[in-house]
Amino acid sequence: MDKFEKFRQDYPRFFYRGYELQEDARSLTVVYHFETEGLAQFSPRWIFPKSPDYPEPVRDNGILQDLVFSLGMVELVSYWKLTCSPQVIVEAGALNPEQIAWWKDLYYNGQGEFFYTNGIDADPETFMELRSTGEPVKGSRPRTGNGGCLVPVGGGKDSAVTLELLKREREKCLCFIINPRGATLKTVEAAGMGPESTVSVKRTLDKNMLELNRQGFLNGHTPFSALVAFSSTIAAYLWGLHYIALSNESSANESTVKGSTVNHQYSKSFRFEKAFHEYEEKWIGSGTYYFSMLRPLSEFQIARYFAGCTAYHPVFKSCNVGSKEDIWCGHCPKCLFVYLILSPFLAPEKLQEIFGRDMLEDETLLPVMEQLIGIREEKPFECVGSRSEINTAITLAIEKLTKEGRSLPKLFVYYKTTALYGQYKEMGDTYSGYFDSENLLPEKFEKLVRSACVQGRPEGGSCD
Repeated sequence: MDKFEKFRQDYPRFFYRGYELQEDARSLTVVYHFETEGLAQFSPRWIFPKSPDYPEPVRDNGILQDLVFSLGMVELVSYWKLTCSPQVIVEAGALNPEQIAWWKDLYYNGQGEFFYTNGIDADPETFMELRSTGEPVKGSRPRTGNGGCLVPVGGGKDSAVTLELLKREREKCLCFIINPRGATLKTVEAAGMGPESTVSVKRTLDKNMLELNRQGFLNGHTPFSALVAFSSTIAAYLWGLHYIALSNESSANESTVKGSTVNHQYSKSFRFEKAFHEYEEKWIGSGTYYFSMLRPLSEFQIARYFAGCTAYHPVFKSCNVGSKEDIWCGHCPKCLFVYLILSPFLAPEKLQEIFGRDMLEDETLLPVMEQLIGIREEKPFECVGSRSEINTAITLAIEKLTKEGRSLPKLFVYYKTTALYGQYKEMGDTYSGYFDSENLLPEKFEKLVRSACVQGRPEGGSCD
């Protein structure tokens, strides 16, 4: 019997017991209570700052209660996955059959990477029995304000581009950060915004989970962007903002493993974005509008625009390996991807300045590049662009260096020996004019994205 089946047999039931609200004039603390029966109890917490204008206690507001309960439905995945208990019993609130089907779909697809990397052959119907025994929430249901944007900021190039685009719209804008770190705070500063424009939320994991991970219980990827969806909606509601402007691009729709639905970025995909938008509108109704500002774009276009946003170049970071030290590690798939996608638009000296080394001369990164460009079946399990646009970026970077009379770095010398070079050189730039019509952008934002990022933009984009 493998570990997965043994844990399911030994710990057949997982409970979402409930949550506590601790509230004062300045903040809302939510403490969740989960339990793997016979193993451990867990009490993670979230702390949300409240707008001075928020008028009533959260416990009297039915919409906020629904949002808090729903955030717990995502949070439970981090604890359930320790044993993958076959039965999940939700005592914290009420779910009808349609909602249960929605949550099971998120759990299954959002944990595709977890199942894949742990060798678990999960069936979408039988991997979990989800039961709801709780009561519906009560309270008033006032909708939030009609204007303003909340922009989740992760510290990478994408949210910086969204902030710059919204400057053009002159929309009231606040930044949303979970567990602030150097890159996220410096991104806000580079955008010309201060602490008064930042809604910083603290999320704390339960130490029992971390200890069980050390003991060898199941561990792996969970749909973090689904946490962003519900937590940012709570924040937008507390601060009276209408729009929640994500920075997920069309490339997030591509599967990580060729020929499968396994997608590291599932909760960044349009499928999830649309599903969340519809769920919130139908079952919660806060009056917020959740969408991704960059959904019509490719990573190639985002990189082109970001290349002109020089204020962010010294501060942006999206390397998971170096996140605690607020650095680019310079050796991981995420670092190499960002280096490659920017390479047609920034000089080699500038890239070396940003990343601290010339990654394109590092032959130990050849296997990673082969994953990124599609020679290998699996892309890295990171938030990286599509195989096609990475190949396009490399080909254009080679052409640029050749025209400038520069010698090619080792990774590019290797790339020219592959069949991909000839294929993508013949295709040329197919991304500058790209626009994915599968998006939820309101009309004014769609026009803005088209004019700023699609066709006709000078090389390097513009942040003017």
